[in-house]
Amino acid sequence: MQRVGFWVCVTMVFSSMVGTGVFTSLGFQIGSLPSPFVIMVLWALGGVVALCGALSYAELAAALPRSGGEYHFLSRIFHPALGLMAGIISVFVGFAAPIALGAMAFGKYVASAFHGVPPVLSSVCVVLVLAFVHGMTLKVSGRFQVAATVFKACLIVFFIIAGAMLAPGADFRPKSGDVALVLNPSFAISLMFVMYAYSGWNSAVYIAGEVRSPARTIPMALMAATMVVTVLYMALNAVFLAAAPAAELAGKVEVGEIAARHLFGDAGGRLMACVIAGGLVAALSALTWAGPRVAQTAGEDFPALAWFARRSSGGVPRRALAFQTLVVVLLLVSSSFESVLLFAEFALVACSCLTVLGLLVLRMREPSLARPFRCPWVPFVPLVFLGVGLFSLAYTLAERPVQGFAGMAALCAGAGLYFLVRPKCAK
Repeated sequence: MQRVGFWVCVTMVFSSMVGTGVFTSLGFQIGSLPSPFVIMVLWALGGVVALCGALSYAELAAALPRSGGEYHFLSRIFHPALGLMAGIISVFVGFAAPIALGAMAFGKYVASAFHGVPPVLSSVCVVLVLAFVHGMTLKVSGRFQVAATVFKACLIVFFIIAGAMLAPGADFRPKSGDVALVLNPSFAISLMFVMYAYSGWNSAVYIAGEVRSPARTIPMALMAATMVVTVLYMALNAVFLAAAPAAELAGKVEVGEIAARHLFGDAGGRLMACVIAGGLVAALSALTWAGPRVAQTAGEDFPALAWFARRSSGGVPRRALAFQTLVVVLLLVSSSFESVLLFAEFALVACSCLTVLGLLVLRMREPSLARPFRCPWVPFVPLVFLGVGLFSLAYTLAERPVQGFAGMAALCAGAGLYFLVRPKCAK
């Protein structure tokens, strides 16, 4: 079987993280948090939380190296019902919803660059093309991912340099009312958008079974990519805030195009919208590659789901890929951007918190288990992740109860499915 190495894992994590969120979520934050300093605090906190999560997952991936991510970890540490719950969330929410969100943003940026092109048409087309590419072989997937990520990295560096040179500037100094903004419920809701933007820091664990020396490669890739992305996110959002008036960014999805129009003029803005759309392809590609591996791993464990486990001669789970693509297309034609984002992020944060808690449980239950990589400063690092994650979940339930309870219902449905599909010998 073909295997991928460190740089492919880094590009996968980098692309999974740097996608829809950083080019879209600022518009949903700045309306309720009208302070550049608070916005920077928000993105810095998101980076710290993502790094704490990456360090925690790195230990689990090194100790329990198998594809499947949270599905594998929770099944092994707690119970197969919780593992299947996380697997279902990953298939329908962890990958399908972010792909749909990224495709929605792609469609909006294409429409900004080429007036008259229906956003939904562009969104569906890019999803189908990427499904075709990743349905070939593992080698094709790896090469495409590296090329798309290099393009995206060059785009971001260019945008940051141009913004530093051309943007009129913004006042990032703290002000008297900033503490109150940080303690406001809107900060917690905005944190959900930021955590969505950072989501993907764990993407390499989903293909652990296809990685050379996963116990060493995956921890290094998770940490390196997460730290680089945090720096880029801080710089990129500073450029957005410095380039365009807050009133124009508030409530908008295509904040990158708006900032580019202020930096380069209308023609340059349209060109930049087209380039940003191309950059989003790398994120969509990484998610399209990783997502089907969860359904494949569940299919290997549950005979009732065995249809998803079958792979092509090139090692690709094409049936799982086709199913994921169908779910994405249905989301594209039936949901709004903000509703899908909040629903998806609630369920994802809940599963991530449970997985990081599993690190502490496994440390106590199996202290002698071989751990080629150990998360530093335990329990402080996992507790930081858990504290911020639970804080944002609680405020989402209070401020956005429809999306919050929809996420809870999805979690319960995923766990309940176990009792319908579990092997007879487990009953």
